[in-house]
Amino acid sequence: MPISRRALLAAVPATTLLAAARPLRARAAAGSSPAASADHATIIANTVAIFAGTTASNARPETAAKVASIESTARARLADLAGAGPNELFKGVPLGTNDANLTTSYRYLYEIALATRTPGVAPDLLDNATVQRQVIDALDWLHENYYGDQDAGYYGNWFNWEIGISQQVSKTLVLLADELAAYRPDLVGTYVASMDAYLRNGIDGDVNLDSRFHTGANLADITTNRILQGAVLGDDARVSKAIADQLTVFATVDPYHLHHGVTDGYYADGSFIQHASVAYTGSYGKGLLTRVVQTIKTLDGTSYARGDDLVGVVQGWVVNGFAPLIFEGWMMEIVKGRAVSRTTTGYADVGVVVEAVVDLATYASGADATALKGYVKFVRQNSRASLNPTSFVSPVSIVRYADILADASIPAADLNPPARNVAYNAMDRTVHRRPGYAFALSRSSTRISKYEYMNGENLMPWFQGDGAHYLYLSGQDQTQAFGIDYYTTVSPYRLAGVTAPVETRHTIPELYGLFWYENPELGFTSSSESQNTYVYFPCGTNGYSGGATLGPYGAAGLVQSNDAAYAAKQAGQLPDDFVVYRNADATKSWFMLDDEIVVLAAGVGDSAGRAVTTTIDTRIAGPTDAVTASGALRDGTAWSGTGTGKLAWLRYANASQATAVGYVFLDTPPVTVALDTVTRSRRVVRTSNPDTAVTKKVFAAIVEQAAGAPHTSMAYALVPNASEAQLRGYARGPLSVLANTTRLQAVKHARLGLVAANTFCDGVHHAEQLVVDGPASVILRHGPHGTVSVAVSDPTMNRDAISVTVRGRPRAVVTADEGVAVRQVPGGTRIDVTTRHAYGRSFTATLR
Repeated sequence: MPISRRALLAAVPATTLLAAARPLRARAAAGSSPAASADHATIIANTVAIFAGTTASNARPETAAKVASIESTARARLADLAGAGPNELFKGVPLGTNDANLTTSYRYLYEIALATRTPGVAPDLLDNATVQRQVIDALDWLHENYYGDQDAGYYGNWFNWEIGISQQVSKTLVLLADELAAYRPDLVGTYVASMDAYLRNGIDGDVNLDSRFHTGANLADITTNRILQGAVLGDDARVSKAIADQLTVFATVDPYHLHHGVTDGYYADGSFIQHASVAYTGSYGKGLLTRVVQTIKTLDGTSYARGDDLVGVVQGWVVNGFAPLIFEGWMMEIVKGRAVSRTTTGYADVGVVVEAVVDLATYASGADATALKGYVKFVRQNSRASLNPTSFVSPVSIVRYADILADASIPAADLNPPARNVAYNAMDRTVHRRPGYAFALSRSSTRISKYEYMNGENLMPWFQGDGAHYLYLSGQDQTQAFGIDYYTTVSPYRLAGVTAPVETRHTIPELYGLFWYENPELGFTSSSESQNTYVYFPCGTNGYSGGATLGPYGAAGLVQSNDAAYAAKQAGQLPDDFVVYRNADATKSWFMLDDEIVVLAAGVGDSAGRAVTTTIDTRIAGPTDAVTASGALRDGTAWSGTGTGKLAWLRYANASQATAVGYVFLDTPPVTVALDTVTRSRRVVRTSNPDTAVTKKVFAAIVEQAAGAPHTSMAYALVPNASEAQLRGYARGPLSVLANTTRLQAVKHARLGLVAANTFCDGVHHAEQLVVDGPASVILRHGPHGTVSVAVSDPTMNRDAISVTVRGRPRAVVTADEGVAVRQVPGGTRIDVTTRHAYGRSFTATLR
């Protein structure tokens, strides 16, 4: 649907927001403002309304379940408070050595405090000063015994000490502000001083914008805590500076002009990165979205508010960053980092986004508000799982959600066009959408991590960034196709799309007996930079990862590489007991069309001589689902079931789920078809998962290469929702492979009039009409009235310019992006594209 100019304000440069922050920093330096007292009262009232609701919101029937949940949770916490044993505040939550338990204890106190401020709970809880003083006394006890001693604290995970505990405490201080003022006014200052002291990655108990810990979603959390603390303290300087610091997360990251060296945040192409190099929209990104929308709500009606500008920025995040990654109410796996190993579903992830969009729509206006509300309706109508608004944080949001659904004047409408290709080249991800399916691709490079492992989560992640793909089919409950059970039952060496050596790798806990590699003398501690670089989220060692987009069509390329740890070990930079793994070799391209995703792979093998498996696709199904595999050999002989053969095409079908995927083998070695029943515990991918056994049928189509076999190539097409008749028809076209080498990979689709090519090295490359100079990604398509459209991208991110010649009769320019120059040359038309500092962006030109 059309996006307003206001929504396009997502690409706000850092300099603009730095300028916007100057008055706030000046106010912080001044230390006070005539509006401060009223502003602080408004912040406190707004925050209470966010979490506890209002009398009006909680009188609505739609919030009854939420209010009941708040009340029942508080009663359970009070019972555990009364039943606590030695070294416990709450029964079953021992304290002293476990920082997560300390955070949990503070959360339980917050949940009790919340119930005392929630209109609609039973009278014995609402505004009960006795219960509130129980909470205050418990806060004092925790501080005295387990939190206040700075020398004894800060064990375990830094996040709990700098963010998690402060988050629970700050909200509790707001909820109980009046009772604290009457009963223990000293406790607020005591706690704030301790929270400041635990900001050890900050400066003098405050945010440090140069710290790698104080970026992106983490920075939003820290500054939100400080806004609330300042409001309760009446400290205008704290509030003003926290808002100014938080404004930095709204700025679009320019990788060529970094502020404070920070790569975390949103990029111009909609990418979101956290932890410096992890594609993270679906976990930290949604956390940041939630936090900044809450900030807009918290500051509403104050003199600090800059809601109008910020709403446009955040709306841009939703349109360009989130909407492409949500398929029928499911958050795609490619942007969840280690969270893919959690039992939380993609539907629950999207519920968090929907709440933020509901609230954002309240602050938008006109067509923007209608678009956001229409998207909320669209997600509700198209999700394969019902969205439970009781999961929303705010009762007020539940009411707003109900009002949107009940408003007949708002049409349900996707923020995505029906056909869309999105190249998130800044985070090495690609999304391709069509009616009936969505295809998501995960890549890696010297810029972006191959995977994220941490804290016993995502234990077997090794190949998740090596071209792993996820093909979502319309109408299917995605919990039956992906999510935690996909990673539990599918071998990590046989993720869909992956080329992997045949070997056994070991998890970090298996290797070192800890969740990390410990070697303080060499800089390896639980949260050190070396741990991040070589253990938690290592990048690749080849820079070629990216691709072009031309309208709804896309191309992507990847040169598979070893990770940074392997390279460092080979260079003698890591100790002998540090275990590294060598990758297999492959150069790959994906050409994303209407009915097909064409995959070319060349140089597939292993320079170390190991056996290698390339997985064309893997799908899971219920243990009793009616799954079949049928097809034909190249000589026309019918194929059915499992085994190895020289296949022309194959069709996977799950009659129980009414789903099917076709595979057309354009030029591929013999394919092995497997269908196994696998039972594993969800704990194999995450140590804290429940020990729940999962049984699935696992289908795989793979190409196996024996140890010592020469490198090979393969070309095939994935055809979502294909029928057998459709697959048989590919023998007559329209697909053809123009080249498939480690230098050049190119395809042609005759019916679409499309030629697409990825070039991987210096020199001149020829693909039908196209002549490409050096590494590039190029798509050409013939249009109406003799037009030809061309898109060009630099997948290396390092080239200053790319030249492409379209051979044939001379052509004139119809349209061309800025940075594109067109001129006639002997034998054709040359397109010169200035790609310097474009960071993989596609440039287009239309010729006639």
